[in-house]
Amino acid sequence: MKIVSKFCFVTIALFLMASCTTGPKSIDYGNDGCHSCKMTIIDKIHGAELITDKGKVFKFDATECMLNYIMANEELSARSLLTNYYETPTALIPTKEATFLISEKMPSPMGANLTAFKTKESAVKMQIEKGGELYTWETLKNHLER
Repeated sequence: MKIVSKFCFVTIALFLMASCTTGPKSIDYGNDGCHSCKMTIIDKIHGAELITDKGKVFKFDATECMLNYIMANEELSARSLLTNYYETPTALIPTKEATFLISEKMPSPMGANLTAFKTKESAVKMQIEKGGELYTWETLKNHLER
């Protein structure tokens, strides 16, 4: 009897710990919807996630959608802002680590032509090939808030 109750206790504890994770959650491309515009998230290069201070995860079909949501909900307290990036589709990195390229030759789901890159070097290479302007997260926020 004691073995059964210890097993039940361990099982419940593991379940509770797993349900309390506050990190990023995988985007289910083709099924998850954008928290802002409600479009289905399909594009594996342009998705984004916002994780609140309380651990709630909001998923977006594009980084510009996440930024628009943040600007419209200034009271929202975000712990993490993450973006998919060009070099490894479906992977997420913090927006502050990304370099962003706005190029008409690289469309994004919401029409801002915004693509994130993990390294500045890869963003510069793509800029040479496709044209456009490079931004950090801070300069991008200023640019899109206009």
